[in-house]
Amino acid sequence: MDENALKPATELAELRTRGLPGETPDYTKARKALLAQEIELRRLATRVAEQRQALPEGPLVEKNYRFIDETGTERGLIDLFGDHDTLITYFWMFGPERERPCPMCTNWIGGVNGNANDIRQRAAYKVLSRSPVARMQAFAAERGWKDTEFVQTVGDDYIADLAGLDGTSGYDVPALAVYRRDGDEVRYFYVGEMPAGAADPGQDPRTLDIAPLWNILDLTPEGRGTDWYPKLSY
Repeated sequence: MDENALKPATELAELRTRGLPGETPDYTKARKALLAQEIELRRLATRVAEQRQALPEGPLVEKNYRFIDETGTERGLIDLFGDHDTLITYFWMFGPERERPCPMCTNWIGGVNGNANDIRQRAAYKVLSRSPVARMQAFAAERGWKDTEFVQTVGDDYIADLAGLDGTSGYDVPALAVYRRDGDEVRYFYVGEMPAGAADPGQDPRTLDIAPLWNILDLTPEGRGTDWYPKLSY
């Protein structure tokens, strides 16, 4: 983004000239002020994306992590890339100890599922968990997911090294990780890392809001609420 070419957000907000039928002057003023902030937020999101994309070369993945794909074949991390040089992974809290998966993880995966085929035009995308692929696929069928590809991790080293182990939940912790192929090796590119202590007052710990649910609720008068979370069934 060429910062020198940017016009002030307040100036761009004045381009909102049509207005809504019957809106009051107070609404017009407040909506233009909000629009200016939305423009600034869009620009900040662009800056953050550019900063992420400009990260220095990430460390090599030294361990030979093993996975089992939908064919029952054991594979290494580099095999999950397919024809791409970038691999996006999400570790699903759906270990064999769990009767049902984590509702929050499930919501995230469900929101991304509708875009999975589009994502795979530019990068490989896999959902990982400690459960067998057949178990994940059975739940996916229950939810109507048709485009998500699942892989089982072999052992606990992968999630232990990536995000640490949480014994209270059966070694299940969520993890979003993006990798880059470097010849015959793999490098970390980006891992979602938001310490619980970094949460702002009155908010749950959270990283970037990629899941559509929260972005849609942010458009409503009631917002996200302070004690509401998605469920597996209603």
